[in-house]
Amino acid sequence: MKILIKGAGDLATGIAVRLFRAGHQILMTEIPAPLTVRRTVAFSPAVYEGRAQVEETEAYLAGTKAEAERIMSRGDIAVMVDPDASCREWFCPDVIVDAILAKKNLGTDISDAPFVIGVGPGFTAGTDCNCVVETKRGHFLGRVIWRGSAIPNTGVPGDVGGYTTERLLKASADGIMEPRVQIGDRVEPGQVVALTGGVPVCAQMPGIVRGMLQEGTEVRKGLKIGDIDARAETSHCNTISDKARAVGGAVLEAAALYEKTAGRYAYVTLAAGQGRRFGGGKLETEIDGKPLYVHALERMQAFGGFPAYLVAGPGHMSEEALEYGVTPVENCEPEKGISHSLRLGLRRALEHDPNLKGVLFSVCDQPWLGAATIQEIFNAAALHPGSIVCAGCGEKRGNPVLWDRKYFSELMTLAGDRGGRQIMEKHRDNLRIVQAEEEELRDIDVREDLPEAGRLKKRRGDENYGSEA
Repeated sequence: MKILIKGAGDLATGIAVRLFRAGHQILMTEIPAPLTVRRTVAFSPAVYEGRAQVEETEAYLAGTKAEAERIMSRGDIAVMVDPDASCREWFCPDVIVDAILAKKNLGTDISDAPFVIGVGPGFTAGTDCNCVVETKRGHFLGRVIWRGSAIPNTGVPGDVGGYTTERLLKASADGIMEPRVQIGDRVEPGQVVALTGGVPVCAQMPGIVRGMLQEGTEVRKGLKIGDIDARAETSHCNTISDKARAVGGAVLEAAALYEKTAGRYAYVTLAAGQGRRFGGGKLETEIDGKPLYVHALERMQAFGGFPAYLVAGPGHMSEEALEYGVTPVENCEPEKGISHSLRLGLRRALEHDPNLKGVLFSVCDQPWLGAATIQEIFNAAALHPGSIVCAGCGEKRGNPVLWDRKYFSELMTLAGDRGGRQIMEKHRDNLRIVQAEEEELRDIDVREDLPEAGRLKKRRGDENYGSEA
């Protein structure tokens, strides 16, 4: 796959090396003056020096699209000075990894690429990315988070060799960085290791200097300019850290699972219902500031790696679907019921790709359904082939529902205003439920279901969830 990594510091480099060694094509972006402390194990120095090597992997600075493509085509990693990652417009990555580690999201959106991974605090899976990787040292380091966020930044460094805050070297004043020791040197408490603005910076603990900003860097008081490692292993200064390998492994895990699903499943949203119980105009009704159908299209936009279809009647909804990268499928006979829409969507998806492994069917009137739930459904289908996977709350089942290809022939026999519930009952042993919040499963059937009505109904029984698919 083509993978764009935002950032080229030591953690981003650990990620890049693991992905590169797994056979992926890597383009990295950086700011004009990177402030990488662990620069002996980062690709960011390529910005200054034109080239950087970490272990056996090399990265080269590219000034243009042509240079970047040439570097990658010969089997190396390309680094570009591109703070806004505008190169994604021509690179068209399959995956974007935001490894800037700013402790907040600086502009990454879940629709920036078919699959987006956020690294560390500041990202929420299902909102601004498809998944998040935990970076805090400890039990959960390297965990892939498919719903929610990483542990918030505490401001306290992780424990390494029995030391936390003492490990850090921080600028004593604004000014120019003047190192007095080099990476790999042993230091003692109280020893002057650098000057910043002419003011000494002293070590607070014994150990080896594992990282240090390069000479001449402009710094501000309090900025991290280096770190010390009490384990005093010189080899650690020139090899990817345990933390970077763990985080890189998590990104590789997530990317591999995405690669297993991308293009192999289709995403169909059913939006041709007449809404008689609502009194007409249901999908045009605004909820949380946007029409009901727009909620569905925005969710679909978060899954650009899957062919997506909107089954709807003639009109502007189909036209707008194209703007979201969704293929409209016209249903001119909505009176034939939900089964007709389902068959139309399935037939169109198979015309595009007869070898699809499965199709996810969603309905258009679930405004609170989260992208994280859809992502977990795709993941479950990939890991458990042959299954029917649906969203649910406890034992209650609802929409969306993903059907493995083994059920396609049965789905094509459905008739009337019945979805696939009878097929689901027949194959109950193959059913898997992805747990979601109860609110996600609520649909808009009648006007009393609208938030402003102030009385979202308490649903009773399975039949009130996912009645259309």
